[in-house]
Amino acid sequence: MEQEVRVLRAAGGFGRARRLLAAASWLPCVALGLALGSEPLLTALPAHHCQPDPALLPPALRSLSGPALLDASVPRLGPARARSPCLLLRYPEPSPGARPNGTRSCTRGWHYALPAAGLLRSPVTQWNLVCENGWKVPLEQTSHLLGWLLGCVILGTGCDWFGRRAVFVASLVLATGLGAGEALAASFPALLGLRLLHGGSLAGASLALYVTRLELCDPPHRLAFSMAAGLFSVAGALLSPGLALLAQDWHLLQGLCALATGLLLLFWGFPALFPESPCWLLATGQLARARKILWLFAEASGVDPESSCEEESSLAAELEVLSAENPQPQRHWVLELLHTRVAWRNGLILGFSSLVGGGMRASFSRRLAPQELAFYGPYFLGAGLEAVATVFLLLTVDRWGRRLVLLLGTLVMGLASLLILSGVQYLPGWTVLSLSVLGLLAAQAVSTLSSLFAAELFPTVIRAAGLGLVLGAGFLGQAAAPIADMHGRRGFFLLHVVFASFAILTLVCVLLLPESRGRGLPQALQDADRLRRSPLLRVRPRQDYMPLLPPAHCWAQTRLAQEG
Repeated sequence: MEQEVRVLRAAGGFGRARRLLAAASWLPCVALGLALGSEPLLTALPAHHCQPDPALLPPALRSLSGPALLDASVPRLGPARARSPCLLLRYPEPSPGARPNGTRSCTRGWHYALPAAGLLRSPVTQWNLVCENGWKVPLEQTSHLLGWLLGCVILGTGCDWFGRRAVFVASLVLATGLGAGEALAASFPALLGLRLLHGGSLAGASLALYVTRLELCDPPHRLAFSMAAGLFSVAGALLSPGLALLAQDWHLLQGLCALATGLLLLFWGFPALFPESPCWLLATGQLARARKILWLFAEASGVDPESSCEEESSLAAELEVLSAENPQPQRHWVLELLHTRVAWRNGLILGFSSLVGGGMRASFSRRLAPQELAFYGPYFLGAGLEAVATVFLLLTVDRWGRRLVLLLGTLVMGLASLLILSGVQYLPGWTVLSLSVLGLLAAQAVSTLSSLFAAELFPTVIRAAGLGLVLGAGFLGQAAAPIADMHGRRGFFLLHVVFASFAILTLVCVLLLPESRGRGLPQALQDADRLRRSPLLRVRPRQDYMPLLPPAHCWAQTRLAQEG
């Protein structure tokens, strides 16, 4: 690992070129957040009731119209006396004074209160995904999340075998084509399959972008650049409702999202804005490709790749030494983690933490929106809390350490869920709402920090595949909520109990993790296996890396010596 660090430092360290590339990687997050934020818009459930059927009414009532016809056809339910969304009144045999004696299902379709989440037409209204077909909405949500899960796992392995750039470009091509296909979907089964594949392609692009950005940064800047990317993703999610208001039709909305990913391919498809990760090339022994990229980095940072001084060796000399040690390129499988002593345990703990964080996020979000018709409030509250959680991590993680903040977030998340479960029938409504907001904030912080923590602990040779498994566990936790919705939310309480219990178990597991603050990224499996558990509180972070500062002084000394 030290040899790779010296090579990167000889190439200018975290100089101007790498800083600009890392900052440029923020902008694609807006388009990816826009595509991810469109999912709640497509499945928003508008207020609806059955269309009146005058043929089912007694002859004396068939001439009614307007509100009188609705009162005679649609029953009112509950204390609020709201119109039933799925039932019509049933009348006995036609008679002059007939009164309803029961209910029956809708016969002439539904009337929807539009727009729903800014859309005058959505898959819900186009294919009447309500009442007896209401289970198809959580099925579509589960399919999309399953696509993200499979994309993280499969394309994460592809990143480690074929390169971050290759997977990023291929994923953008697929996402653009599949997004355009969604805009032209003519049936619900076709939409279901396209959403599955589209989610997988977006996951591949997001994962490749995340890993490349992390490997471009040096330890002091990893947190800031990663959290800034998260804020850009939140900005994309906040733009989604506005885009829906402009489009008003879900076909056009999906077409605009496909256009956004196509624009990413137009700019970030070129190597100048998205080069292959030199860290991955060095770790896998592809020195010829790494040499070209590092040469450009060195020249852009004002470093002569072939000159050296007494303190530092030149980039050319460092690459020659590395070439003698690693003559052949090598590929690795994520299953090689099973042969390690510590690395597999760290990955398992962080995968479990991501699973719990994703599940609790979905549970707290459902509790914040108990009414089916609520959309904008919970949507913007969730996006705002995600931004607050990102800023909180930015301010605390480098100061307190990854493990301590993860422990704190898990503790708050578990306590909030336990208090809600034990006192939901006795606590006032504002207290339950406050606990839900606090729990959602903690769950989002745990999910985000678990991903960053895992990316810093997995070695470069399998970093994308390992991080894909951790992210996939988070999407699996999020998918538990729509699965419970397929049965009319009857399993929601049990789901919350299970994840609250898992959160308490996670508290014990987090204590076994090593601290990655101030550490260089491990390159090989042996480097990751040497990361041991450290004391929970440390006055100063352990810095076992060499500062990646541009050795411009070496070049200056060489020039002065030549001129003298």
